[in-house]
Amino acid sequence: MMQTALQVLDREYLEARCALLELAAALDRVDRAHDHEEAANNFQDSRLDQLNQAIKILSEESHLPNRSERLLLLFSDLD
Repeated sequence: MMQTALQVLDREYLEARCALLELAAALDRVDRAHDHEEAANNFQDSRLDQLNQAIKILSEESHLPNRSERLLLLFSDLD
């Protein structure tokens, strides 16, 4: 029997919230380290760009259900 959206949310919410908090903390650490570097104005990294793109994908409307597939494709281009 397929679960309702509420049941899935009840099951997944805490883990998803934790993952988002971990991501926010990681980005905060990058920002703090960036602020303390001498060449702070020249900081560019494609991985940070990909994380920002991933955040945009995650924040899109829920009628686009293939977010995990799109993230996998995004991160497969890391090289």
